[in-house]
Amino acid sequence: MTNRMTDTTLAELERYYDTVPRVGGARAEDFGPLTLFVQEGAGWPYYARPALGGSGTTTAADVERVLARQRELGVPEAFEWVAENSPSLRAAAEAAGLHVHAHPLMVLEGAADLPPHPEVRLLDADDPLLAAAVTVPALAFGDPGTAVGEAGPAELAAALADPSAAERAQSVAAKLAAGTSGMAAAVRDGVVLCSGMYNPVGDVAEVVGVGTLPSARRQGLALGVTAALVARARATGARTVFLSAGDEDVARVYGRAGFRRIGTALIAEPPTAAQ
Repeated sequence: MTNRMTDTTLAELERYYDTVPRVGGARAEDFGPLTLFVQEGAGWPYYARPALGGSGTTTAADVERVLARQRELGVPEAFEWVAENSPSLRAAAEAAGLHVHAHPLMVLEGAADLPPHPEVRLLDADDPLLAAAVTVPALAFGDPGTAVGEAGPAELAAALADPSAAERAQSVAAKLAAGTSGMAAAVRDGVVLCSGMYNPVGDVAEVVGVGTLPSARRQGLALGVTAALVARARATGARTVFLSAGDEDVARVYGRAGFRRIGTALIAEPPTAAQ
């Protein structure tokens, strides 16, 4: 991918990131070089990010003003942005006391279809496995990486007993019914082992939340789910498909499927005790 193509794609993704919360029902609050998106009604909370079309340097004071507003609203203290598009924000976030996580930002190159996986299917809003599919990534991200882990069907069943699982499923079902998201899952013997979603805006779609139950890793399930999401996104008009990989090991997996790194996605949050 040439530098000019990369710059064009990064600008395209910047518009995408600014649009997704708006079409998802969030209101935008202006903080100069930053915009805070606040979810209206039910659904996952959004984040703060650089204002679209903004220029100049973002300072720690700018970040602290947004943090104060997030605390006032009782929403997560979170910022998301692309390093190459907003180079001053990382230092400002760190100066404000936040911990910054870096994730490879990858775009699918070429038009060839990824191979389908026989255990993967698309889900609709009425699918009885929807709650499980929404819950699996949380278990996966609780034990990050690509190594086989312990959490499996028993842990999934326990997580589904929490009332919040049904609430999350209802939120996703509304998005699927409205066509603002798509979901795919790998199912074996009636158990969801891997799932993920894509969120389209115009002709751009982001693949998000692809996670495999730790006990079921290294079976090609994540790539199978990604293939189904990419195929569906393209069938519904997506020209650009992208994702943020969890880490460099995960990025190498997606690289085998034709995704190529074009930048770095950054997430800033308050540090945990382990950090």
